[in-house]
Amino acid sequence: MDLLGAKYLRDVEPGEFLAINNEGLTSYRIGEVVQPAHCIFELVYFSRPDSRVCGECVDKARRKMGKNLALEHPADADIVISVPDSSNTAAIGYSRRSNIKFDIGLIRNHYIGRTFIQPIQSIRDFNVRVKFNPVEGVLKGRRIVIVEDSIVRGTTLKHLTRMLRKAGAKEVHIRVSSPPIRFPCFYGMDFPTKDEVIASHNSVEQIRRYLEVDSLGYLSLEGLLASVPNEGRGYCTACFNGEYPIPIDEKVEKLDIEKEVKTVEL
Repeated sequence: MDLLGAKYLRDVEPGEFLAINNEGLTSYRIGEVVQPAHCIFELVYFSRPDSRVCGECVDKARRKMGKNLALEHPADADIVISVPDSSNTAAIGYSRRSNIKFDIGLIRNHYIGRTFIQPIQSIRDFNVRVKFNPVEGVLKGRRIVIVEDSIVRGTTLKHLTRMLRKAGAKEVHIRVSSPPIRFPCFYGMDFPTKDEVIASHNSVEQIRRYLEVDSLGYLSLEGLLASVPNEGRGYCTACFNGEYPIPIDEKVEKLDIEKEVKTVEL
């Protein structure tokens, strides 16, 4: 919208459509107004930092996440780096609140897409190797805080940790600007099944050991909700706490639901 020179007024709400004709603009609603449950992961990861969600710039919310993360999980380190690009602004927020210098420690290849949604592990491993490259001059001999927006399977961060160590990092401390993802999404987010989500069956300490890092800290759900618009009201947080806004039969597998949806679409 900014590229088109449009002026932001408000979001088009769920169940609403706008009709524009010679008489002007008219808003219509379909069905009853219900309690909203916006996907909070849009603010954590999916949306661009220069876009708006719930009327607020995503960049602003992510900086708050980083600042709250620094308050909850401080670290004794020399520099803060991000996993580019989605965690850049959260890392800046962490850096400013902690007074630890922010630097560019990883260079991203922008021709590789999202790694966590790839269905085959070997493809995910290859994509991580070609997607990121460490900056040895920044990392060598330093204690690193690496800020990531989320951990799904953990495979990407494990590879990145080894890259940082190989580049000479003295210590590696991971800070995550969202809570542990413990439950699958049945509403369209392409998370894996519950068994494949690392936090569903591992403690934070077990994940830390798997990632081979010196420390690991997640932003709490309370800290995340305090970072987003509307004082944290009206969001779906089911992937973190299992509280689905529309009842889900836990006996039904996520893949069964997705297959049913695809069948209907066909």
